[in-house]
Amino acid sequence: MKNKKRFNQICKDIKSIKIQGARNIAKAGLKAYALNPTKQAKTKLLSLRLTEPMLQHVLNLADKQPTEKILNHFDEAQEKINKHILKLIKPKDVIFTHCHSTNVTHSLINAKKKKKNFEVYNTETRPLFQGRKTARELKKHNIKVTMFIDSALAIALEKRQNTKKANKIFLGADALTKKGIINKIGSRTIAELAHLHKIPLYIIADSWKYSKTPVPIEQRALNEVWDRAPKSIKIKNPAFDFVPKKYITKIITEHGNLTYNKFLEKVNK
Repeated sequence: MKNKKRFNQICKDIKSIKIQGARNIAKAGLKAYALNPTKQAKTKLLSLRLTEPMLQHVLNLADKQPTEKILNHFDEAQEKINKHILKLIKPKDVIFTHCHSTNVTHSLINAKKKKKNFEVYNTETRPLFQGRKTARELKKHNIKVTMFIDSALAIALEKRQNTKKANKIFLGADALTKKGIINKIGSRTIAELAHLHKIPLYIIADSWKYSKTPVPIEQRALNEVWDRAPKSIKIKNPAFDFVPKKYITKIITEHGNLTYNKFLEKVNK
């Protein structure tokens, strides 16, 4: 009974985004599955966040590999990503990011520890303000952060209204596909602006987020946007955006700093 209660609580926390980020969701899902290793439990966990291939990948491995080996992958992949990011960041870089990505924040924190001199622009990321989590984590490690409201992201990317021009964009990803990536809503707009202003766009992600099959875009609850809105008003609250690979300068995974097509060759071997 105790295990069932803990399993249900983890499911609730994943669904409500109390537990957020592909890596954290995958770890929590693995923990929940260990409490209730049944087909029904796996189906329930996979239904909680539809746009999370990493969760599916981890649950598929759960019956084949020891939990410790699966968990070790996350740290090993992050260490490799950190090394690639360290080479990429130059003195006085202004790096723009969106929402919250564990791979992004950990690589930036590592760069700061290695004495890299840079600052970060980020978005608040409505409707759940996940950008605040990013800002808090970076500030805790003495990284200079400037947060912008979502609708001012063009100002964050350009040099106007007393801002510097962002010269690199680091986005995480919830899913990696053959044609591009899926990340927090707003990412497509950022990618198009990056292309327009010739700012390199880097996707920073664990390769376990790759899916060979189509990945659905999760639609979130309407009251996240406007609680008790008039019934006559329609509200759309897609959680994610698709970013075509044509907008991506490089994708940085544990496999290296690669073009998107080279990355696809690696994961499809």
